[in-house]
Amino acid sequence: MKADSNSEILIVYDGECPVCSHYVSGIRLREAAGQLNLQNAREVSEEVAELKASGYDLNRGMIVKIGDTVYYGADGMHALSMMTTPSHFFNRFVFLLFRSPSFSRLLYPVFRNLRFLLLKILRIKPIDN
Repeated sequence: MKADSNSEILIVYDGECPVCSHYVSGIRLREAAGQLNLQNAREVSEEVAELKASGYDLNRGMIVKIGDTVYYGADGMHALSMMTTPSHFFNRFVFLLFRSPSFSRLLYPVFRNLRFLLLKILRIKPIDN
């Protein structure tokens, strides 16, 4: 996951999920990582339509796109964790959880299932794919 200050980093996340929204608003990336662009997967946009058409299920994983490279789900969380600054407790916590690609793949389904449960409790419908 190479990102430099000229790269655009697109994060596509569920804007109605309180945890997802808190995560993307709380994450702090290194200045050298590039320009950050947040996109709510529930809003109509060219980026979201393109990702859905490419077969990504936005209910099952967030997207991190760095330049032309797409990281999905656990790989996206790992990519973001590698670009965070150690300046805040939240970033250090995310880095520790997702710094290993293997551990990310083990943990991500747990967090995704907790998200499904939270959305069900809050009576929030899934993202329209």
